[in-house]
Amino acid sequence: MAEAAAGQKRVVERPLSPHLQIYRPLINMTMSIMHRITGMVLYFGTLLLAWWLIAAAIGPSYFKFVNGLATSPIGLLILLGYSWALIHHMVGGLRHLLWDTGRGFSLGAINLMSWLTIVGSLAITAALWAGILFSRGLI
Repeated sequence: MAEAAAGQKRVVERPLSPHLQIYRPLINMTMSIMHRITGMVLYFGTLLLAWWLIAAAIGPSYFKFVNGLATSPIGLLILLGYSWALIHHMVGGLRHLLWDTGRGFSLGAINLMSWLTIVGSLAITAALWAGILFSRGLI
């Protein structure tokens, strides 16, 4: 009995993988998560866009109803969020396209591109909405 116990290998308890509570959130982690979230937001926003187009095909009265919802304050807020998600996802996609060429893998470049994705998507969205509001005479 003692020989069998001595012949068995001792199991070394290894530490578990670090959990999210251990990691300090880095900008590249945040951008990876945001890219996935904006992809999901675009899925549902595109359903709303399809609803708007179908309403236009159904007839003027139904289109007026759906367009009224889209141009309400809550609808405009949803459109603002959808446009930001679209632009943010596109800029993030351009960052991934650059990585596909084998460039931009240094830590400094990754952090810079991550911050530029945030700032760029916010700036482009603001410029887009400023142009829309200006063209309608609202600003």
